[in-house]
Amino acid sequence: MKVLLKMFAIPAFTLMAFSHTAEAPYQDNCSIKNNSFKAGEKVTLSVFYNVAGFYVDAGVATFTNTLETLNGRPVFHIVGEGRTNSSYDIFYKVRDKYETYIDTVTMQSLKFVRNVNEGGHKIYQNVSFNKTANTAVTTDGVFKVPACVQDVVSSVFYARNIDFSRLRVNDKITFSMFLDNEIYNMYIRYLGKDVIKTKYGKFNAIKFKPLLIKGTIFEGGENMTVWVTDDANHVPVRIESPIAVGKVKIDLMGYENLRHPMTSLVKRR
Repeated sequence: MKVLLKMFAIPAFTLMAFSHTAEAPYQDNCSIKNNSFKAGEKVTLSVFYNVAGFYVDAGVATFTNTLETLNGRPVFHIVGEGRTNSSYDIFYKVRDKYETYIDTVTMQSLKFVRNVNEGGHKIYQNVSFNKTANTAVTTDGVFKVPACVQDVVSSVFYARNIDFSRLRVNDKITFSMFLDNEIYNMYIRYLGKDVIKTKYGKFNAIKFKPLLIKGTIFEGGENMTVWVTDDANHVPVRIESPIAVGKVKIDLMGYENLRHPMTSLVKRR
């Protein structure tokens, strides 16, 4: 159970961000126009765990988005929170909070805050990105980073604005992510269109597999599968992956104030 619930430390659906590669040419990866979301949006997902053939509801994650100002720049302040359900708190209580401040013009992360409490183990990190010097300033020092680096939350919202119609099946798209004072060079593999049935309903979806970092939770490689809505919102609706013990499934369970109609929803359960 502890292994499952520690997944909130790096929410599975934040493993996405895109940059230019020869295999999948794309537009300038350091700035992109936001066409997929707006301030006021809220997305709720449930985490289900399967260890003996049955999925149990273990926790919930939410993303909220407000328009604010940071150092004179308009930013989307996006907060991702993960928590175990009360029935699981006795085993391993999780209260995690991730915040990103994204420049509304460039869609680049300017600040990232991680404040987590997992079974009494607390971690606090505050990262400021200097896009002129290409550095990440943390309490541990100053780190050189790629020009287009994202954090684990901003990467999702940057990726939601990708034009998937320009990709071919099996295209690889690389990205860089800064986490725990390290830079991770990863990729996703685009798998095309799909129809997926979730706890919320039936969706027309876009499907892909991210390359995972090998660690205590995931084996590494392309074991995780992600589905996002095949409409202008590109909201994650299902993530599935084997983990160290059992399997995990994360489903979209609710949304508010989307920028576009949810036209990918075929049938509500």
